[in-house]
Amino acid sequence: MRILYLDIDSLRPDHLGCYGYHRRTSPNLDALAAEGVRFENCYATDTPCLPSRTAFFLGQCGTVTGVVNHGGEFADLAPDRGRDFRSRAGETSLASRLRRNGVRTCSISPFPNRHTAYQVWYGFDETHDTGKGGLENADEMFPVAERWLRANGQADGWFLHVNFWDPHTPYDTPRSFGNPFEGDPVEPWLTEDLLARQNTSFGPHSATEVPGFDDQLSERWTMGVGAIRNLDDAKRHFDGYDAGIAYADLYLGRLFALLHDLGIWEETAIVVSADHGESHGELNVWGDHQTADQACNRIPLIVRWPGRTDGLAGRSLDGLVAHVDLAEAFSTWTSDHAGCALDAVLAGGGREQLMLSHGAWSCQRSVRWGQWLLIRTYHTGLKEFPEIMLFDLDTDPHETTNIAAQQPTVVGEGLMRMDAWLGEHMWLGGRGDPLWGVIQEGGPLHARESSPEWGRYLARLRATGRGHHADNLLRFGGRPMTRGM
Repeated sequence: MRILYLDIDSLRPDHLGCYGYHRRTSPNLDALAAEGVRFENCYATDTPCLPSRTAFFLGQCGTVTGVVNHGGEFADLAPDRGRDFRSRAGETSLASRLRRNGVRTCSISPFPNRHTAYQVWYGFDETHDTGKGGLENADEMFPVAERWLRANGQADGWFLHVNFWDPHTPYDTPRSFGNPFEGDPVEPWLTEDLLARQNTSFGPHSATEVPGFDDQLSERWTMGVGAIRNLDDAKRHFDGYDAGIAYADLYLGRLFALLHDLGIWEETAIVVSADHGESHGELNVWGDHQTADQACNRIPLIVRWPGRTDGLAGRSLDGLVAHVDLAEAFSTWTSDHAGCALDAVLAGGGREQLMLSHGAWSCQRSVRWGQWLLIRTYHTGLKEFPEIMLFDLDTDPHETTNIAAQQPTVVGEGLMRMDAWLGEHMWLGGRGDPLWGVIQEGGPLHARESSPEWGRYLARLRATGRGHHADNLLRFGGRPMTRGM
């Protein structure tokens, strides 16, 4: 069997046609989903990029690996105090397990060098760094994958990881591609009233500062806006993100055509997923990944696996799935084991709950079960997040209304679930609760009060008539300013 794993950075599922999106962003992925199966509720256990890919390729959540941040101690693996000649992480990584099963492994990605995160490549036979640190467009990733497939694709028994970046900010789709969504509106959940409220609030990558700590886009951006003042601005923002998806999808179609040309389409498993999603207005985050929530941690999962998904073609499965389950499935599907984690999901199963974390912009831990998402914020990432947020995802998937005060029993259940899970998993890691470690060393990398941006942002808030928010940030720092209940 051959496995092509397509890892599309910052891709949220509800912007794909096969997941019900009203724009035609993904015709090639939609066609793939029609031949395979898509998972409605797949989540990255830890976000954003570095914690997510570490968890995926090592098969363990961030509380166990110790990696939950983008900088500081908790951006590196916890010390392996039982290390022998080889590290345990290196021996149990996805690629190492595949190699022991006789699979040739290759990764084409700038990610490990971008984040100095070489644990992602533990066990790979071949690695190709495309060299631009995540600023590659699909037309720069495709030729590397094409060369490898033409040289090796017709051999049996390989796993190829290809990492696309186009939906990630900056929105830099080549100008020659144009705007395929010029006449398409935004979704109706986004209203002028919501934007007006967000414009009285604050925070890096909020409606008032989309690129970061101000509203100035760099020259790299070919689409998008620096601030979301009204629905016209929101549309320009969505057009930039969706154009990136469409551009990646164009080159995915070329990869699929290449598999046909090589005569290996019917013997190649294709899996499409992402490291995390992307917020576009949820919790007043725009074009970034800063929260442990539905927008950021929910990711697409499309699987077309000859012999495994043939009878499920076009199906949608609702079970709760963690991206680490997918890594387990890769390694067991290519061995002599009788079953694997994802086989149970294909049969209609799934997890009873999922625990989610974020530690690079905010420090949040969330629990997802039933229709509920409970978010507990320890560090706000310089946002207006309360300590406790509860959302009914069946009726409010974009998290517009915190109902924690109206549902204290549900909040209590969620906190008990969180505490029980943490008590179990802290024993498996080497750092206790790594989110508290992040707070002790000064907070998430991208929102530290000691950073130069902190003082400049306070000055910006005062200069733009939001001095009361600057006063509150000076008083509370990264701590939540309200309970939320």
